[in-house]
Amino acid sequence: MEKLYTLPKFILLFFCVCSFQAAFAQGGNFSGSLSSNNQFFVRDSAIGAANTPQYDRQLFGADAWFDLRYQDKKGLRAGFRFDMFLNSNLLNPTGSFNGQGIGRWFVQKSFGPLDIEAGYLYHQVGSGIIFRSYEARALAIDNALYGVRGTYNFSDDLSVTGFAGKQKQQFDIYQSNIRGAHIDGYTTLGDSTGRFSLAPGAGVVARTLDDNSMNLVVSTLNTYPAQDTFSPKFNTYAVSLYNTLTYGPFSWYVEGAFKTADAQTDPEGVFERVIDGEQVTTVGEKIFQDQGTVLYTSIGYAAKGLGLSAEYKRTENFFWRARPQANLNQGFIGFLPPMTRINTYRLTARYNAATQELAEQAFQIDAAYKINKKWRVSGNFSQIDLLNGENLWREEIGQVEYKHNKNLQVIAGLQSVQYDQELYETKPGAPTVKTFTPFAEVLYKFSRKRALRTELQVLNTDQDFGSWIFGLAEFTMAPHWTFTASDMYLFDPAKAGDKKTHYPRFDIFYAWKSNRISASYIKQVEGVVCSGGICRLEPAFSGYRFSLFAQF
Repeated sequence: MEKLYTLPKFILLFFCVCSFQAAFAQGGNFSGSLSSNNQFFVRDSAIGAANTPQYDRQLFGADAWFDLRYQDKKGLRAGFRFDMFLNSNLLNPTGSFNGQGIGRWFVQKSFGPLDIEAGYLYHQVGSGIIFRSYEARALAIDNALYGVRGTYNFSDDLSVTGFAGKQKQQFDIYQSNIRGAHIDGYTTLGDSTGRFSLAPGAGVVARTLDDNSMNLVVSTLNTYPAQDTFSPKFNTYAVSLYNTLTYGPFSWYVEGAFKTADAQTDPEGVFERVIDGEQVTTVGEKIFQDQGTVLYTSIGYAAKGLGLSAEYKRTENFFWRARPQANLNQGFIGFLPPMTRINTYRLTARYNAATQELAEQAFQIDAAYKINKKWRVSGNFSQIDLLNGENLWREEIGQVEYKHNKNLQVIAGLQSVQYDQELYETKPGAPTVKTFTPFAEVLYKFSRKRALRTELQVLNTDQDFGSWIFGLAEFTMAPHWTFTASDMYLFDPAKAGDKKTHYPRFDIFYAWKSNRISASYIKQVEGVVCSGGICRLEPAFSGYRFSLFAQF
């Protein structure tokens, strides 16, 4: 595989000579940032923070990203990013990854209506269902397209884009070829008193498997019984049609996607075999081939203090990767919109529903109403089922916000969750988790620069670890200092013999301008971390964490 750190010399020359010359001669400017997380691991077998390379021998790990960008007044943009991973558990929660080098470079230039870009590109078609290249550092996702993109703007209301390349895989690239195109438009109908706007679009993306990926599929199929084999295809195509309709305070988005027959991975595939004359059924990871479809729509209304939104999504066999046997969160070509609320409190966010690529039917409804200057109420309901009707997830949450005056604000609410832990966390035999969680937050401002924020949450359940209580106090001394102390306490273990356990955390944050430094002592329970419906299991953590974010 091609290494990202073998950056062509002419690109380095471009940054060192052309960009610097243009920056000073044409009024261009440089900007950049450094983001770094450093962890010192302190073994604590009582909470499961043990038996990984970091706790057993390495004791230290770090992840860092350094971005440098250039832009001038004539439509030229360029940049590169240096990535570093030392004893990192981002890619594999129980493993250790080491690597450093150029994680991204790009050059972009506009020539009137034509815009071109080359390098490691972030781009998407529609909502991203058939193609989205993006970065999510918390989940170690960076599926940039290593290639070229061109967009021609016929007018402000009509553009056509084409792209081609290979997908990034940490410091390598997948060898399968990806190419695509999409057309996007915009128009208005009616007069100023009743005007509709339409933003239609259509896209197509194709993937051609490389020989090594195809050989891996074939070798796997050779181990299957005859009835489970098929003839895999080198080329797969995905198409989507989408449109946003807006009328006054209403907006409606709809997208439909179709993917031709493609080799896909089912982690819980069913094998039927005849052994010693008897029919035997086994379950395990299985490669199969089928067409895929996605239907996604959302509708919203916002006016006069009232906000309403509803979403629906149906997914069937849309496992769409750079390689059919890509592992975990690697190799995503498309992005399936999540169908659950983003919760920010520690215990309301304890359980998350990962997007299911093979079979999912989901919807959510969200409402918020500002009664007056002091009171605001909001609520959300979401449900996710398999296509056979089996329920995987259900959440009901409501909250009330009260602003007494400029110095005192209070939030209180209730959450109920039903969560299929066996499927979402791949824990065979685990029962469905049912929780009931009241929560409250109080913010009091002593002065313009001094404030105290407190949180209290109680998660009640008879499954998983059991019932928790979480408390937090955060004192802010603007504009620089923030001090936080919290404790997540397992006060009612669900399993006999488990002990009541404290998980304390202490943080100090210092900020100046757009820069931020933090130092933390953390004991953290095992849990699921999600971003945009993509999730990973995060192991228990015990130790110290030092973070830096600097921008210039």
